[in-house]
Amino acid sequence: MGKDRVTIRDVAARAGVSHQTVSRVINDSERVLPETRAKVMEAIAELGYHPNALARSMARGRSHTVACIAPNLTDYTFASLISGAEIEARQQGYFWLSASAPDSDTFAELVTELVTSRRVEGLMVINPYADDRQHHLPQDFPLAFAGARPREGEINSVALDDVGAAYEATKHLLDLGHRQIGMITGPLTEDAGQDRCQGYEQAMAEEGIVPAVELIIEGNWLAQSGYDAFMQMVQAGQLPSAIFAQNDLMAAGALRAARDMGLEVPDDLSIIGVDDIPLAAFFEPPLTTIHQNFHLIGREAARLLIRTVEQPDSSRRHLRMPVELVVRRSTAVFETKN
Repeated sequence: MGKDRVTIRDVAARAGVSHQTVSRVINDSERVLPETRAKVMEAIAELGYHPNALARSMARGRSHTVACIAPNLTDYTFASLISGAEIEARQQGYFWLSASAPDSDTFAELVTELVTSRRVEGLMVINPYADDRQHHLPQDFPLAFAGARPREGEINSVALDDVGAAYEATKHLLDLGHRQIGMITGPLTEDAGQDRCQGYEQAMAEEGIVPAVELIIEGNWLAQSGYDAFMQMVQAGQLPSAIFAQNDLMAAGALRAARDMGLEVPDDLSIIGVDDIPLAAFFEPPLTTIHQNFHLIGREAARLLIRTVEQPDSSRRHLRMPVELVVRRSTAVFETKN
């Protein structure tokens, strides 16, 4: 008999007891005589039986399952956050579910399916302000945001220090002598977009610089929007000497736009991004960027979530991960062309 085919009834037959008695032994019930418990445990060892952990948890009124809902499961940043969170959850003995909700209606449906049915004990949310999904968050339920800060309520959160990331990126360009620095933002409905604008503005203000409005263009985190934003600056007659793109994908789009315009990076234009995605080191030229440890952010968010599941009265925490400038060859000292 293969171990993967052993059932609770096989154990019961070997021990000469009912399957209900085996269940009581597995669930540490006190309603079992010591000698009976010993026989059952011996049968379990002989057969190599492994109890169904999910069934045991449900029998005790718990699922030992936590879940994550993200706008999609294919984006590199989302997938990396989820990967880190899942590892943390499994190490703490929890099952992990991941689901995608491209819009707020789907998000609301998933919350109903997962939370009201008690399938999960906690919920991690990525991009809670991508649309109206924050209005569908469950009340009085363990929650954690990954990559965003809560705007109201007591919700655990873990994210990059987005203000600091933008400040360091912009300061790097300023230290190289650039003064005409354009910015391609993420969606300004999202925390990361807003906070990175704040960091950029802070660094520029310290140098007494007020950037032209034509140099600040809103994108959507995708490469095409970075391309379009740079072209929009050019069409407005505002060709900067440097670009701060709020993520690496938009920086890649700006790199391509510059190439199509016949500009050399970094000789004619410096470009810096945020995230340090794996491909950033292989762009042409390799991209200077701000490193973001998505894996760690996911792990910390899962850790705080499970802490709230197990200690409902514990205080909620808001962690901001430190930033790290990674200098490559897409930025250089500004030199006035004669």
